[in-house]
Amino acid sequence: MRELIFLTIANNLPRIKLSDKIRYKFLRYAGMKIHGKCNLWGPFTVRPLGGVRNIEIGSGTFINSEVRFGVPSEKVIIGSRVQIGPRVMFETVSHGLVYEKNKGRGGSSKPIVVEDEVWIGAGCIITQGVTIGKGAVVASGAVVTRSVASNTVVGGVPAKFIKNCS
Repeated sequence: MRELIFLTIANNLPRIKLSDKIRYKFLRYAGMKIHGKCNLWGPFTVRPLGGVRNIEIGSGTFINSEVRFGVPSEKVIIGSRVQIGPRVMFETVSHGLVYEKNKGRGGSSKPIVVEDEVWIGAGCIITQGVTIGKGAVVASGAVVTRSVASNTVVGGVPAKFIKNCS
């Protein structure tokens, strides 16, 4: 109940500078593990209800609007000083490719880790089991299905190495 109340408040604060500076406090009350001041614009979609406890955000991180977290059992851990564009999706769950009669496709779940000082562009999809290394850049619209090395730029569908950024 606590998650529902405070997530709703955070998602419905007006888009003014003051609200943007305090929204992280309401998300913390909802159950997110937030380590220090952050600039979190919202609204955020967190699925399923109760999943907010599986989200951890480092200090100095900026998250733009309409970001989705699919976190039923595994965590999304976001480091410090990370920049995340609008409409990014973090999906810790996937289904199998093979359909088995009376069983369905099955599923798997793995955590997502975004290390410090990463920049994730607008509209990216980050899938289960991915680690994005410190200082990496993910180009807008990329679908990240494999881990990304530190200080590199990746982009595309699926995301591929573009260049080093150090």
